Amino acid sequence: MKMVLSAFVVALSIAALGYEAGIPYFARLRNLTVSAPDRQNYVVVDPDIWKFSRNDLADLRIYDRQSQVPYALIKQSGGSSNQETTAKILNLGSVGGHTEFDLDVGGLQEYERVRLEIDAKNFINGTQVQGRRNSNDRSGSNLGSSTLYDFTVEGLGSNFVLKFPTSSFPYLHVRLSPGILPSQIKHAFVSSFSETKAAWSAAGECKPSTGGPKETLFECSRFDGVPLERLAFDVPANTINFNRTVVISEKQGNEMGRGSIRRVQLNRAGQSVVSEDLTLELYGRPGNSVKVAIQNGDDKPLPIEHVRALSFERRIYLDPDGKTSLQLYYGDAELGSPAYDYAKFFQPSPNAGVAQFGLPEANPQFTGRPDERPWSERHQGVLWAAMVAAVALLGALAVRGMKGSSASK
Repeated sequence: MKMVLSAFVVALSIAALGYEAGIPYFARLRNLTVSAPDRQNYVVVDPDIWKFSRNDLADLRIYDRQSQVPYALIKQSGGSSNQETTAKILNLGSVGGHTEFDLDVGGLQEYERVRLEIDAKNFINGTQVQGRRNSNDRSGSNLGSSTLYDFTVEGLGSNFVLKFPTSSFPYLHVRLSPGILPSQIKHAFVSSFSETKAAWSAAGECKPSTGGPKETLFECSRFDGVPLERLAFDVPANTINFNRTVVISEKQGNEMGRGSIRRVQLNRAGQSVVSEDLTLELYGRPGNSVKVAIQNGDDKPLPIEHVRALSFERRIYLDPDGKTSLQLYYGDAELGSPAYDYAKFFQPSPNAGVAQFGLPEANPQFTGRPDERPWSERHQGVLWAAMVAAVALLGALAVRGMKGSSASK
C-alpha cells in the first residue's frame, strides 16, 4: 500500500511540473545583434513576435548557442505619481481688486503644483506665484504664472492647477487677477508630481468609413496578436475650440467604451488658454477590428487627418555579457513564463544600447513537442487507479482500526 501511495504522490508531482524550454519546440527564430556588448541592451517586440507568440509573450527565450540568456520584458507604459497634501491658507484677502493669500507648505521638502478649490464657474484668470521664506515677507522669488479657467458653458473643461518649477520654500504667495473673490477660495492642495513618458508602437491601421448622420466613422484593424491600447487623433493645428464625444465599438456594434477629444485656444480679457487632449485609452482586449465614431452633433465634421492605433512598446532588456550575436526563439504555445533573477531585480540603465533583430524566419530545428498534453491527461488511468487504491487503503486502515478498538474492549 505504501508503494501505491508513493506512486500517487509522484504522479501528482509530475502533473504539476510545467513544460521545459527547448530549441526544437520553438516555431520562430530571430537573430539578435547586440550594439553595446559591454552594457545593458534592449530590443523592441515587433509584429512578427506578437503574431506567433503567446498573448502574454511568456514563450520568449534568448539563447547564446544552447544556453539561455536571462532577460526582463518591460512594458513602456510610463506613469505618474501625485501625492497631495493640504496646505493651510493664510492672509486671505483682496489687494487692489486682486485676491491674494499665502500657503503654508512647510511640511513638504519639494513640490511643483498647487491645486485650488474655487467656487466659481465660467471664468479665466491669470495667477502669479512667489516662493517666500516667511509668511510676513513682502516679496519673494518669482515662480511664474499659470492660467486658471472654467468653460462650463462651452463644455471645454476646466483647470484649477498652478504649475511651477520644483520648489522648497516653506511659504507660497498666490496673487489672482481680478474676478475671483476671496470668499470663493475654499481649499488648497500642494503636491509633488513626477512622470515618466510612455513609448508607443503601431498596433494596426485605421481607415475612414461611412458613418451615420452627424458622425465621422473610422474602422481600425488590429495587427495579429498586437494589443490595441490607445487611439490618437491627428487634427490640423488651425482647428481649435472643439470637444467631441468618441464612441468605440466592436465590429458587431457592441459599445466598448467612450471618451472625448478636445482642443481649447481662447483669449478673454487679455488672458489666453491653450489645452488639448487628442488621445483615448482602451482597456481589455478588443477583437481584430473596432469602429471609432466621432459624434459631431450639429457642428461640421472635424478635419481629422489620421486615427492611429497604438500599443505600449514592449522592450526586452538583457545583459549580453560581451556577446555580440544572440538568438531569440518564440512560438511555443505551451511554454510558460521564465523565472530569472535578472527580471526580479531589474533596473533599467539610462544608457542602454539598442540591439537589432534580423529578419523573422522559421526555426530550422523545429520539431514540435512529441506529445504536448500534460502527463496527467496522457495517463488519466494511472491517476484514477492511484486515487482508488489510496481510498481503498485508507478505508482498510479505518476498518482495521475499528476492529482493533473493539477487540481491546
